[in-house]
Amino acid sequence: MKNTRQAASALAAVFASSLSAAGAQAAVSEAEFEQLKSQMTTLMQRVTLLEQENAELRESTASAVSELKLSRAPAAAPSRPADHWTDTVRFSGDFRYRYEEIDIAARDVRTRHRLRARAGFTAQLPNAVEVGLRIAAGNESPTSGNTTLGGGASSKDLYLDQAYATWRPFDGAYLTGGKMKNNFYRPQGTGLVWDSDYTPEGIALGWSGNGVFINAAAIALESDSNRSNNTFYYGVQTGFTAELSEQLAVTTGAGYIDIPVQGETVFFGDNDDFFGNSFSCASNGSCTYSNNFEELELFSDLTWRGLALPLAVYAHYVQNLDADEFDKGWLAGLKLGKADGAGSWDLGYQYERTEADAVFGLLRDSDLSGGGTDVRGHRLFGNYALGKQWHLGVTVYLDNESGENAVGTGRDYDRVVFDTQFKY
Repeated sequence: MKNTRQAASALAAVFASSLSAAGAQAAVSEAEFEQLKSQMTTLMQRVTLLEQENAELRESTASAVSELKLSRAPAAAPSRPADHWTDTVRFSGDFRYRYEEIDIAARDVRTRHRLRARAGFTAQLPNAVEVGLRIAAGNESPTSGNTTLGGGASSKDLYLDQAYATWRPFDGAYLTGGKMKNNFYRPQGTGLVWDSDYTPEGIALGWSGNGVFINAAAIALESDSNRSNNTFYYGVQTGFTAELSEQLAVTTGAGYIDIPVQGETVFFGDNDDFFGNSFSCASNGSCTYSNNFEELELFSDLTWRGLALPLAVYAHYVQNLDADEFDKGWLAGLKLGKADGAGSWDLGYQYERTEADAVFGLLRDSDLSGGGTDVRGHRLFGNYALGKQWHLGVTVYLDNESGENAVGTGRDYDRVVFDTQFKY
């Protein structure tokens, strides 16, 4: 457009110069002037038309260039479907490295390095169904996921630690079948009745809402009817959680577990390994449980937030209604703080006394006095969080004794455990 205007101006200048020169030489006739004037008007109209065509051409060219740029731009990544598998499947696991020293009576002090590694996933399916699977590197014990390092760096075994399906038919309710996480409440995760690593096998169900909870289960110790010790146990537990004030909360409840094992042989270990429970042996060497376990439990867990750090005080009591003696067990403890985010920590103390036939020994805490029943002693513990997923811990089992009910004199058992644990 600018060039067109410049050409028109130049032409007008030439025209004016021509007129000026002609006027200097001779007068221009009126007819000739009108003719030149008409030609000049036609020329200006042509210039205006060219300017319009030039503007349209520039606009068309700009549009074409813009379309060309868009056509050459990389294609946008396709949007992920709403039901993509990563939205419904969650992976998780943990790894723990442990060093421990064990001092039993007059024996030499035993030291060992151990590890526990677990990994698995949960998948959320339609109709409020969850399916889970977890694998563990450890050993076959129902109450210990540890494997001891050694054997010339031999490969370690993998075990099926969890495999279950859970259906949640309505808010707060669940029904689970398979090998699963223990659904019974344990105050502060303690092991008076159940070890923390125990994953029961069978059916569990329950409901919680408005601070109230109910848990029940039918669990197999041996489900094969072809086995002579085919046995299921049954349990129900109920309780409530209440905020007594802005600084005080309590969880308390009761439960009943029926484990009908009187006259049955062992379910794990050697044929005379009853984990502290009373047993008798026939002349042929076959040994069986002397009692059933009709366990009535009471528990309470109180948390006070009035200090700079939360303080938990807890207690758990159990009695076997089927046994005539050595039928009671209890523990009590406190914990200050909570090892959660980086720099946080906790410290705690617990005392426990569990008589020989108070609970079914195979499934309870495997650490205090070497595990099982007929034990008592103190536990001191502390944890420090280097990060939310990395914790350091130490546990001291002090003045522990085992075997007092069986032989009349307890055997000293002390233990120190150092842990580093990672969660993901």
